[in-house]
Amino acid sequence: MAVIVALGAFLMTLAGGWTAQRVTDRRHLVLGLAGGLMLGVVGLDLLPEALHAAGEEVFGVPLALLLFVAGFLVAHLVERLLAVRQAPHGGSDGAGHGHDHGGRVPQVGLVAAAAMVGHSLADGVALGVAFQVGGGMGVAVALAVLTHDFADGFNTYTLTRLYGNDRRKALMMLFADAAAPVVGAASTLLFTLPEEPLGAYLGFFGGALLYLAAAEILPEAHHEHPALSTLMCTVGGVAGIWLVVGLAD
Repeated sequence: MAVIVALGAFLMTLAGGWTAQRVTDRRHLVLGLAGGLMLGVVGLDLLPEALHAAGEEVFGVPLALLLFVAGFLVAHLVERLLAVRQAPHGGSDGAGHGHDHGGRVPQVGLVAAAAMVGHSLADGVALGVAFQVGGGMGVAVALAVLTHDFADGFNTYTLTRLYGNDRRKALMMLFADAAAPVVGAASTLLFTLPEEPLGAYLGFFGGALLYLAAAEILPEAHHEHPALSTLMCTVGGVAGIWLVVGLAD
């Protein structure tokens, strides 16, 4: 049953990526929505789940929060080390030529998309474990996975393209993200991932995802189009994830 639901997640992820691809003529709205979806996923889904799963404290601070901050800092350090922003945002090089992608390194987009794939893989594992616990738990997790995998597909395609990767690579990462829940759910037929490592991973991934949303996607969305419609897309993305989380509970 978990694998069957994961196949539905496969289709939902592709639908999210297809939507992101089709609305490229409204790029600022796509990025505004993606930033809102990512903020909602981190604050309303990943972080609460990480705190629940990896609840132990280290020197008075929950391990999940420490890893959340570590994920944020690692994403920032990677950006600095790879010189993602080689010039001021919207600036030009010494010859007066503009930077099409703000000096971003395409490999960073691929790494970010790969992290989304890892998240989707964890979704599939969580789905399989939930059905092992019981049918009611499985249905609740299935609802959550199916609905927010649309956002995962949307974000995976958007992140890959934002950093200057071509459409072929973006589609490759999208298909990998779509297949990940199926692989994760099928893997639970062979083993079960302990709750604590899963919570630790979600905390770290949430911090990295928040950095990408706050430092890259949202500033890019509002740079050339500081319109109310862009802001409303961001708010709508957060509200959409809130609705998903509420229905899943």
